[in-house]
Amino acid sequence: VQLQASGGGLVHSGGSLRLSCTVSGSIFSYNAVGWYRQAPGKQRELVSDITSFGSTNYADSVKGRFTISRDNAKNTVYLQMNSLKPEDTAVYYCNVLRRSWLGDLTYWGQGTQVTVSS
Repeated sequence: VQLQASGGGLVHSGGSLRLSCTVSGSIFSYNAVGWYRQAPGKQRELVSDITSFGSTNYADSVKGRFTISRDNAKNTVYLQMNSLKPEDTAVYYCNVLRRSWLGDLTYWGQGTQVTVSS
């Protein structure tokens, strides 16, 4: 399983960025695709995910500002981040979940840095 994340960068407070995560194989082969983030000195936390059925989930801190979506033909999940705040600064990681008789299997992409200046 390979995940290619991109789209991070430096932006001023109030700005926008769009992260992309392209997965190997069909996106429907995964039960969920999501974005996590980890700020310095903090634990990694779920930002948002989307299931194979299209259901979405957001952390309370990003509701109303971030939108997760997917392009099935491109096997890509996007995270549109608007109204960015300095506290959104973190390394963002793409993650996929695949459930099987072996249990839950998760895979991580390389992180992409998002820095929001005040």
